[in-house]
Parts: sequence; C-alpha cells; structure tokens
Amino acid sequence: MSKRYRFVIILLTVAVCAVFLAPTARWYFLTPAQDKIIALGSREQIKNYASRRAVTELDRVIAVAREGADLPDGLDFLLKEAKKVNRKVKAPAPEKWDAAAVLNVFADRNEARGVLEDHYRDSVFALKNMQKNAVQLGLDLSGGLSIVLQANLAAYEERLGRPLGEEERNVALAQALEVLNNRIDRFGLTEPVIRRQGTDQIYVEIPGTADPERINDIIMGKGSLAFHMVDIEAYAAFNSYYLNHPETTFDGQGNLADPSIIPADCVVRGVYTKDRYGLDEFTGYTVIKKEVGLDGNHIRDARVERDNLDGRPEVNFMLDSEGADIFYKLTSSNIGRQLSTVLDDRVRSVATIQSAISDSGRLTGFDAEESNNLAMILRSAALPVELEVANQQTIGASLGEDTIYRGLYALLGGMGAVMVFMLAFYKAAGINAVVAQVFNIYIMFSILSAFNFTLTLPSIAGFILTIGMAVDANVIIFERIKEELLLKKTRKAAVEAGFNKAFWAIMDANITTFIAALFLSQLGSGPIQGFAVSLAIGVFSSVFTALFVSRLIFDFGTDVLGSSKVSISWRVK
Repeated sequence: MSKRYRFVIILLTVAVCAVFLAPTARWYFLTPAQDKIIALGSREQIKNYASRRAVTELDRVIAVAREGADLPDGLDFLLKEAKKVNRKVKAPAPEKWDAAAVLNVFADRNEARGVLEDHYRDSVFALKNMQKNAVQLGLDLSGGLSIVLQANLAAYEERLGRPLGEEERNVALAQALEVLNNRIDRFGLTEPVIRRQGTDQIYVEIPGTADPERINDIIMGKGSLAFHMVDIEAYAAFNSYYLNHPETTFDGQGNLADPSIIPADCVVRGVYTKDRYGLDEFTGYTVIKKEVGLDGNHIRDARVERDNLDGRPEVNFMLDSEGADIFYKLTSSNIGRQLSTVLDDRVRSVATIQSAISDSGRLTGFDAEESNNLAMILRSAALPVELEVANQQTIGASLGEDTIYRGLYALLGGMGAVMVFMLAFYKAAGINAVVAQVFNIYIMFSILSAFNFTLTLPSIAGFILTIGMAVDANVIIFERIKEELLLKKTRKAAVEAGFNKAFWAIMDANITTFIAALFLSQLGSGPIQGFAVSLAIGVFSSVFTALFVSRLIFDFGTDVLGSSKVSISWRVK
C-alpha cells in the first residue's frame, strides 16, 4: 500500500475516533457538575426543572422589559424564536429588539413561557443523550444502580389458571434471569450483576452513572403486552354515566363504584399518550373486553419502521404459528371494530380492524425511543412472570477513591516506564513506538466510547496488557530492522525488509491472543468478560498502529525528511 493511501486511512481513523470520543470528552470534562445532576434526573424531575426555569427566566424578561432594557444574557435563543414568529406572521420588525419588543411578538406570556420551557427541556435531553453515548464507568469505579425486582408469581398463577409447583417457580425465575441478561446486553450495558435472591426476587446491579430511567427500559412491558377488543356499546354507557357523575364514578382505589355500569366481561382502562417529556399523559377512558384477544408472548420478532404518511415510528411485528391463527380468527370476525393495544394495563393505541390479519401486524402510538425499546423487549423474549421494582437505590463505588487512584497511577507509571525504556534502548526510533502507543490508546478508548462499553479496572488491565503486546510488536519490528542494517542495507531497504519479515510473527501472536480473548468473552462473565473485550479491542488497534502508523512514521523520515540513517540502536551506527 502506498504512503498516500496509508496516510489517508490514518487521517480517517483519527477523524472517526474523534467523533466516537466526543460524547465522552464532553460529558466528563466539559459538562458542569450541576448540569450532570439535572440530566441524570428522572423525566418527571426534568419536567419540573424546565417548567421552573422557564417561569424564572420569563419573570426576568418581564422585569427588564418594564425598564426598556435588552434581553438578559443567555436568552439569545428567545430573540431568535421571536424573529421567526415575527416573520411567520409577516409583521413589521421593530426598530429595536429589546425585551419588550420580544415579548410583544408572542401572543401571550404563556407562549413565551412555552418557548423557554422547550429550550431548557431540549437542552437537558441533549445532555441526557450525550451521557448515554459516553463511556460508562463500572461499579468498582463509580457505582451505579442497585435494584431488587419482585416476581409477581400470584399474577402468573392467575394467568395460568392453576397454582405453580416448586419446580415451575424455579423455572420461571430462571427464565426471567436469562431474559434480563439479554435485555441489559441489548441496551448497551456490560458487566451487570444479576442473581436470584430468595425464592421470588432478583437482584440487579447496573454499572454506570445512576439514571433511574434505565430500569424502566429493562423491565418495560413486564410480559403484559396484549391486544383486547374495544366494546363500543359498553364505552357509550360508561361515558354517559361518567359525564353525569364524574366525582362518584370511581372509588378511592380507582375501581368502578357501580360495576353494573358496564357488562361483567368488560373493564375500564385509561388511555395514555406520551407528552413532550416522554411521560405517560392520561387522555381519557375506554372500555375493553377482559378476555385477551392476543397475548404479546406470541410475537417472535419486531422491528421499528416509519409510517409512509406521517413519518411516525411504528413497531412491525411477526407472530408465531399459534399466534397467527389466533390473530386471524380475532381480526376476521371483528372487521370494522376497534382493537386496543394494552401495555402494563394502560391502553396505548386503538385502531379499527380493516381486514383480517394473520402472521404480522404493527403497533402505533409510541414515540421513537419507546418504539425502539418495545421492539428490543419483544425480540429478547417476553418475561414469563411480571417483575416489579421492590427496592431501588444508588450504590457507591466498591473500591475507595484512594484505591482507584493508586491503581491508575500504578498503571500509568508502568506505561510511562515502558515508553522511557523504548526511548532509551531504541533511541530516536523509540519516539516512533511512543507515538504508536499513544495512538493505540486513542483508538481503544474511542471504540470503547462508540459501543458504550463499561470501563472497569479489569478492562483497564486488559488495555494495559494490550499496550505491552503493542510494544512487543514494535520490538520485533525494530530488531528485524537492526538485523537488516547490520547487513549494510540502506534505510529504506532495511525498514521495508524489517516490516515484511516481522509481519507474520506479529499476526500469529495477535491472532492467538484474539482467539483466547474470544473464548474468555463467551465463557466468562462480569470482570472476566470485560477484560476479554478490552483485550480483543486492543488486539485490533495494536496491529493497526504497529503496521500502519509506525511504518508511516519511518517512511515520512525517509521520503520527506530525507534521512539516510536509522537511529535505532547504540550498536548500529
């Protein structure tokens, strides 16, 4: 490969790695601590923050508007939005865009407050997304979430219509453990701690910054996704009664005070949609049949696609053979009637059956994030038993801060010692090795960031082992070059022959190491798996830096700087 192509590949690698590392660098080094706290709050907390901040800033704007002053600092976005509104209504622009002029553009104060709230909401969610794309720290480095999930075996028995034996209970809990493992891995988390606790509980530790929303993604659905027919006549009777008795229709537990309002085979359920914060927003009631038309457990595959008309996300699903038969009978006998999608006892969407449906269908009424999460849940299998959060708390790092720093200092000291040795033993060529090693670390951490891997001390140890292997590759190359120089070859010939002769030795060593890392990642778990993954990443990056980056540096010295000698040994002149 020519030097030009090699140089272009390295530049592209640097650029791509910079993009991968950007969220990590911005989150850990450029985001203020206070903003991190806000971004890691729940959606309800974010909603309260954005609303309060909007009210506070609006009061500031009103205060300065009365004084005839300009907008306060930090509210330039409000001016931009005001200009957009002004152009939209085709109104003449004011002579001066002061605070009063900005407020006058909006129809009322509520519209201005809405613009402010939207800005702060979007800013916090942007930080939240950036944190999700950054490298996560493991339990040993930063702590995480500790959750105790309670298995609702009583509901499972009620669904089956019979009591469970001891062996069946154990099988249900074992299946739930397996499904949780699959779901957490699919959500980009690594090295979780998931184990059974007692007879009907599951203990979960999720490494990384404590974000309470993550557990909602993991157990979303609880295995209770189902399709129910809507009873229009029963809904009309309920709605008529509810309009006349809005305060006495339901008792304190949310149940109908007079069950005779609707038929015995029906039940009232709330209809919910997502608001701007991704929170469930109640929009009204509907009446559905108690009998499950189709259980979500029959869904064998699900994918998120966009509606051709409005571009909204929808979950297209495929059914197993039994589910296809059930769904065909249900839809063919109810054409023209309404079918509801019920998730966690909440009606998420209602659609009219236009024709008979057999082996596939679609779910609508979800936002983009919820659609992706729901599709992942459906693909990773439904939980055989409903899980409820019995306890959730933030846990601290298992290693003390002082211990962590000492370990990191020891690792960095070891890396520094290796680099000093390369400079002392291989003279100017050692600079080549040092540059390659720095680039190697850069690539490894960018891959870690790109795939949202969790950084733990075992994974750091895997990276350090890779550094040693990468140095070993440079040592093999340098020794081959020295042998060629002792044969009185020119710099260019010695470098080319040294790399050619070292190629297969380096490849053999790294291939065998990668095979070992592959087996460790498949057979191991927890810290072992983290070590194996980081080692596998390092194998690829070390081969690239040894054979691409190091070679380009030598060629640069030969062809650009015009060097005729190689400063690579105290014995070779």
